[in-house]
Amino acid sequence: MTFRVLVVFGVLYTAQCTAHSFPPSFKFGAATSAYQIEGAWNVSGKGLNIWDTFTHDSRNSVVDRSSGDIACDSYHLWRKDVDLATELGLQFYRFSISWSRLLPTPFRNEIDEDGAAYYNNLINELLKRNIEPVITLYHYDLPQALQDFGGWLNPLIADWFASYAKVAYSLYADRVKTWLTINEPSILCDYIYNTGKLPPMIYEPMLAPYLCNKNVLLAHAKAWRIYDEEYKPIYKGRVSIANNPVWIEPASPEYENLAELAREFGAGRYSHPIYSQKGGWPPSVERHMAELSKKQGYPESRLPAFSIEEIELIRGTYDYYGLNHYTSRVIRSRQPGEQIGPWIFYGCPELDAVLETPKSWPTTDADDVVMYPEGIRRQLEWLHQKYGNITFLITENGCASRGDDNDEDRIAFIKSYLEQVSIAIKEGINVEGYTVWSLMDNFEWLFGYKTKYGLYKVDFNDPQRRRTPRASAHFYANIIKARNTDVPTSQTPKRQEYHNHSNARSLHINILLLILFWLSVK
Repeated sequence: MTFRVLVVFGVLYTAQCTAHSFPPSFKFGAATSAYQIEGAWNVSGKGLNIWDTFTHDSRNSVVDRSSGDIACDSYHLWRKDVDLATELGLQFYRFSISWSRLLPTPFRNEIDEDGAAYYNNLINELLKRNIEPVITLYHYDLPQALQDFGGWLNPLIADWFASYAKVAYSLYADRVKTWLTINEPSILCDYIYNTGKLPPMIYEPMLAPYLCNKNVLLAHAKAWRIYDEEYKPIYKGRVSIANNPVWIEPASPEYENLAELAREFGAGRYSHPIYSQKGGWPPSVERHMAELSKKQGYPESRLPAFSIEEIELIRGTYDYYGLNHYTSRVIRSRQPGEQIGPWIFYGCPELDAVLETPKSWPTTDADDVVMYPEGIRRQLEWLHQKYGNITFLITENGCASRGDDNDEDRIAFIKSYLEQVSIAIKEGINVEGYTVWSLMDNFEWLFGYKTKYGLYKVDFNDPQRRRTPRASAHFYANIIKARNTDVPTSQTPKRQEYHNHSNARSLHINILLLILFWLSVK
């Protein structure tokens, strides 16, 4: 009798512990970026950025010929954005600062008072609602004046960025405790220069991606060290960079070594210099690029070397790992005569390899995104194995749709990916939070307003940019309240009703467990 009761007790306890739940310290958030939501492109003293120039001069490049001139008009409607975050029950809201809005020239000689006040107001209102502001310093919108000097290919960009970061810290570090320096450097460097499709619309795949890669790492490191030396002792905050590796698996077991090299080529080039104990480029990538460059007739590697001083400058410049994750691929060697698409979604010419998506992986409405939830867990496991017991913050994850109201894919996406994050936590990986992209529909770069990532639908024909919750907003709010993915997908219960129901259910379970335990010792 006692043995049977103990078995039942164990089954019930295990069922509770193995649910896709999240610890009390785990935080839920959502994200946006400045150019995609703010609008007010020429308000007050704001300077031009490369997306202002691109959408005005090359409007045909955007599918609906749109721009971020008005977007969600968050510059004027920021209180509505905070209302959405409050309605969801977010613990944090990630947004970015527009460099050209804060520093119009874009150097430290002039701070735009209206621009600075906009971010001050947003930060203060978030804190008033008990929502933590998480700031990204750079999200694709380089000041046009700096691009005219060469942008991320000019080595001086590291000092320019560090100077801008210091201004932002001086204005907001007393209230903002979590920072990201640069969003998705592999898009910024690899995708842009390997395709030429995004501003500054330069196609140069041989040298530009790697020079940009190095300069981004130096810019991040200098900004991190300014905070670490001048602001962290006072405000106790933290700074990181938001990497977005595509998880890569072998198409068959014979390609495992190729897949591992591709992971180092993608995630490693932007992580190893920062997070590894020795610093510098991943050794396998450094060797491969040196050999490949020699075969191609270059006198030295196309991957620019770090000096000893640069290695030490970059190494260890993190307080956590910011991980944007959307999709995965499988890799195989190129077949004779086969064309290779550009890195990072279609192929890797440097490795003479093709990237593919298996037919068994469901597709979403978003270009280049397929659902492979295990990919986020395996990426976390790989980074954990490579760099040790570091803290992870999922800084972006989400699913797009082309229709206004079709939200089933997004709900399935969020649920399945969060379940994999929960599994990773139970494996001992320190994941402290999760961020949905995006809080609301916005200007999605080349896809304009056709592609919709928002938990909230935005009516871009309405002068007030009316925001309406989708089913996914209700679903995500339920997850946040329950701290579990096993929640209703259609309707948001009232907060107090849900709280009472949850307490009652927990009370019943606890009473049952206590009775069973009492019987077991009788």
